[in-house]
Amino acid sequence: MSVQFGLDRLLADPVLRRPLVGQRVALLAHPASVTANLTHALDALAACPDLRLTAAFGPQHGLRGDKQDNMVESPDHADPRLGIPVFSLYGKVRRPTTAMLDTFDVLLVDLQDLGCRIYTFITTLRYVLEAAAAKGKSVWVLDRPNPAGRPVEGIQLRAGWESFVGAGPLPMRHGLTMAELALWFMRTLRLDMDLHVVPMQGWRPDAAPGYGWPPEREWVNPSPNAPNLSMARCYAGTVMLEGTTLSEGRGTTRPLECFGAPDLDPPALIARMEQLAPAWLAGCRLRECAFEPTFHKHHGELCHGMQIHVAGPWYDPAVFRPWRLQALAFKALRSLQPGYPLWRDFPYEYEHERLAIDVINGSPLLREWVDDAAATSADLDALARSDETAWRERTRDLLLY
Repeated sequence: MSVQFGLDRLLADPVLRRPLVGQRVALLAHPASVTANLTHALDALAACPDLRLTAAFGPQHGLRGDKQDNMVESPDHADPRLGIPVFSLYGKVRRPTTAMLDTFDVLLVDLQDLGCRIYTFITTLRYVLEAAAAKGKSVWVLDRPNPAGRPVEGIQLRAGWESFVGAGPLPMRHGLTMAELALWFMRTLRLDMDLHVVPMQGWRPDAAPGYGWPPEREWVNPSPNAPNLSMARCYAGTVMLEGTTLSEGRGTTRPLECFGAPDLDPPALIARMEQLAPAWLAGCRLRECAFEPTFHKHHGELCHGMQIHVAGPWYDPAVFRPWRLQALAFKALRSLQPGYPLWRDFPYEYEHERLAIDVINGSPLLREWVDDAAATSADLDALARSDETAWRERTRDLLLY
């Protein structure tokens, strides 16, 4: 049976839409908010004669996609096709204002996530849920797959480390869908609100070959540097590269699947990774490569590094651990070159005081492990396993599939 996403189910079933009749409806969406035939959600919903669309909202990178990099804001505007206001939740504000909330009765949320805590659409989901609860507005989450599937990995964000890339005490790879995350936010934040979920039908997160992503569905970039399923599988690890001086492949056609720098020695790095924690290289294939970014870090310089391959016979989602793999690469580099200027000190997602790598990881624990010459892979593994087990237990009753 083919998978039906929440949006497609809502469009196909007038009975599902019946509670929306007579209501002022708004949509929170991005470029990947499309139907099975690739019609954008805003256009598809506007074509329903029983729905009255009065506003739309865009998260980071915009409703239909307009901004390439982090900390590049989108302005409010009117949709050129429908004439309704489009409010940016990554512009002058991150949370919807009272004036924005006054434009609708029900907000439909249709956002494709990557299954990683740092992806900012999760934080935007939290903010709109909190704002809607405070104003008595209804929120409907039209569910979509977690393309990384159900695996859980990483250290949980520590108290006091919340940010726009850290919406709460989640591990780096959370294993939930957006609707399940909405249920988790409602419970943990004790939100008294009207939250309605339109679940998927037929989603099997453990089924091959997609292991989270239905192969019959076309991939559309939810953000400019999320071009394919391989990136989504790697992202919970490679996103940490944003907090380093190493290129994460931005400015190439394989962003966040590869990493490198002009002064890396890939064969030596891979050999040291195999020496330190060979099990952490399982479930994927590392390939030595070279690339020259056309923009971003090391622009115009030949970088030496490696690409993480997570398609084909070597991909095994049961053992592939991208967060550990990338952490191991950092540890190996620190072992080979103790003085390497690895951590990038720059403003990251409006955090100006803390190191970006710590903001990304939700604590200094990962960085401290990398920099501690005496710390072993078993130390980090024990810390992460405790958090991973606790997260699975806390969220078990929220799983819809």
